[in-house]
Amino acid sequence: MADVWEAYRDELDGVERQIRENLDSSVTLVNTVAAHILSSGGKRVRPLLLLLSARLCGYGGRDHHQLGSLIEFIHTATLLHDDVVDEADIRRGRRTARKVWGNQISILVGDYLYSKAMAQVVEFRSQGINEVLAEACTKMAEGEVLQLYYNGNPAMPEADYVKIVEHKTAGLIAAACRMGGIIAEAAEDKQEALFRFGQYLGIAFQVADDTLDYTANGERLGKTLGQDLRQGKATLPLLHLLQHCSEPDRRMITDRMETRTLSEADLDRILSLMAEFGSIIYAMDRARTYIAAAQHELELFEDSTARRALAVAADYMITRDR
Repeated sequence: MADVWEAYRDELDGVERQIRENLDSSVTLVNTVAAHILSSGGKRVRPLLLLLSARLCGYGGRDHHQLGSLIEFIHTATLLHDDVVDEADIRRGRRTARKVWGNQISILVGDYLYSKAMAQVVEFRSQGINEVLAEACTKMAEGEVLQLYYNGNPAMPEADYVKIVEHKTAGLIAAACRMGGIIAEAAEDKQEALFRFGQYLGIAFQVADDTLDYTANGERLGKTLGQDLRQGKATLPLLHLLQHCSEPDRRMITDRMETRTLSEADLDRILSLMAEFGSIIYAMDRARTYIAAAQHELELFEDSTARRALAVAADYMITRDR
């Protein structure tokens, strides 16, 4: 994946420049808060996928710089809102905006970034882009509400977990991929294939991310392990474990979810149980299934540097360690 990042470094630098130019609020604090999270080490996966999807369809222009920056604005808005909802103190190894400036500022700056992105998107005068982004934003809000509905509830069906992931994470990634096809004026079947590619890839990305919450090096991950459980979230590894562990262990896990408490001894016990019942293996196998489905969508396209880069990016989603 390092080779892909390097090959498209100049293109992504163009996105970075556009992000900085778009932070032009007359209210200085808005720019400061937004820059705090925009400069916190995000890899710009969504702009990269937009770029690669456009190049895959023969696009040679530069509109992806602006569109990529607006995708990042929307993504950043969701992070600002999520950190308030989750009462998170750390993101990517840094204090969250809500921890530095408070919940109200975080929410309002998130609203600003959403509004700024949508206001500038309409300048492209593309009904296709408007529709795909509007749908993605609607689904992200629905996914957040559904996740809140199940917060602290270990009885969430796996199908609803997948629905939350599909809406909250995969929707914007799928939109970015389809937007690449739209600006390249690709045929409808290719746009749809790119959308499905992004959707499958996005689900796998989140499943792998949720699994890292129990397996990664906490320092490299930039957050405390077991944080999802501390916030009352039942992700795929935990849902699998709850289906297979003993009743006493299930009661212990349920209590920790409901009370949002988790000691190191509790976490060690849960990790041991996950190893015993293969919960991590199960979750990663599911992620690999989605990646295989994503790779299948690329078969519609001729072999090219962009197609190979997308295939590498897809594999990266389930092999990364942070």
